[in-house]
Amino acid sequence: MHTQIFQVSTLYGAATLAAALDAGLFGPRERSRRLLLVSQNAAVPETALRLDEMRGHGPLAGRFDEVVSWNEAISPYHPSAWGPRGNDTVLWQRAFRLLWGIEERDTVELAVESVQANPARALTAIFSESAVDVYADGLMSYGPTRERLPLTVASRVRRLLHLDLVPGLRPLLLSEYGVEPVIVPDEAFRAVLDEVARDAADDPLLAPVRTEAPTAVLLGQYLAALGILTAAEEEDLHVRMLTGAVRAGHRSVLFKPHPTAPAGYSAVLAKAAADAGVRLTVLDAPLLAETLYHHARPELVVGCFSTAMVTASAYYGVPVARVGTGLVLDRLRPYQNSNRVPLVLVDHLVPDLERDETPAVLGAAPESLAPLVRTTGFCMQPRTYPALREPAEEWLRERLADSPAGYFPALRLAELGLPGSSPGTRARVRAARARRKVGRAVRRTGKG
Repeated sequence: MHTQIFQVSTLYGAATLAAALDAGLFGPRERSRRLLLVSQNAAVPETALRLDEMRGHGPLAGRFDEVVSWNEAISPYHPSAWGPRGNDTVLWQRAFRLLWGIEERDTVELAVESVQANPARALTAIFSESAVDVYADGLMSYGPTRERLPLTVASRVRRLLHLDLVPGLRPLLLSEYGVEPVIVPDEAFRAVLDEVARDAADDPLLAPVRTEAPTAVLLGQYLAALGILTAAEEEDLHVRMLTGAVRAGHRSVLFKPHPTAPAGYSAVLAKAAADAGVRLTVLDAPLLAETLYHHARPELVVGCFSTAMVTASAYYGVPVARVGTGLVLDRLRPYQNSNRVPLVLVDHLVPDLERDETPAVLGAAPESLAPLVRTTGFCMQPRTYPALREPAEEWLRERLADSPAGYFPALRLAELGLPGSSPGTRARVRAARARRKVGRAVRRTGKG
């Protein structure tokens, strides 16, 4: 018997896997036993919305022979924190094979998300002989790998399955290991999204959407939870989205807050909508944003850098516009933050609503995009992509003056010795390094 384990933590990720299965990217179903391994990675999993509580979970789960819980399997540990000790992996594999009914002689394949982080990292360590496929369900697939993988894992990764959100742009993720990117076909993914939307058609929470018929959708991301913005700044960001939509002529607007956003966000936005004389519908429901696009048929989707903005354009033909990317780029720390490439992509491709740029349906990647992404990726992870230094230097010499300041801060360029940094900044960087070196030497001496 051959067993395939598909690790997933979001409904969007489950939809991506379902589309890959439907497209035959994991072979015929009758040849394998398929387990959907669900992980709830929220800070307090017991209080967070479970995947099986979201509309559309049922049809997706039907593609698998069994659905099992990673949280239950490793309880009381947290999925983002737990991993096996090196000498315990054989025992853990035996335990999980017994728990999930996998015979000792059965071969196992893994399909995981975020292979450099738990729970995927734990799974690949436990099933140490298994081939690994990585699937990426958003814009982060175009960015660099966050951390180096152990060679014992990197050598087993066969493919990076990703959505073609920016046609013509090749993902940087895992490219340093020679992993080939494979596109999950658009038609397969759109068919799965339609299936999820049909499953939610009778949801009473959609009634206000049908009644108010909003023409614009605003997407919240809850950036305050990540420490990028303050709560007040994020509330203001949502109001700015509303103001831009109203200025573009929309009188009925829907706001979809992030599932973990506080209720106060909606209250501030409701007051702003009342002051502007527009109808505001707040849909705080366990539904994908794509389900809203299916049922509401909006004429505009506004966000900061959410992947759901790009899916609105790529799969539903809805014009999109951005608000606040410049502010978030200025606040994003450290430079290696994985949200940087999604931010740069949206900032570069999507019209700015506050500058009265016309919302648009995005097309294929312009020629300017790939060099920009590669340069950003090198500045984020220079040790991982040393071959990109020379083209990054060339790009910076030719294009830095024309790029937004938030893309390549002078301090980061100085740290890496790249064009665009001033002699004064480079001197401060050298002085700071010297102080840290002296400090480490003093601490070592003190310990001695």
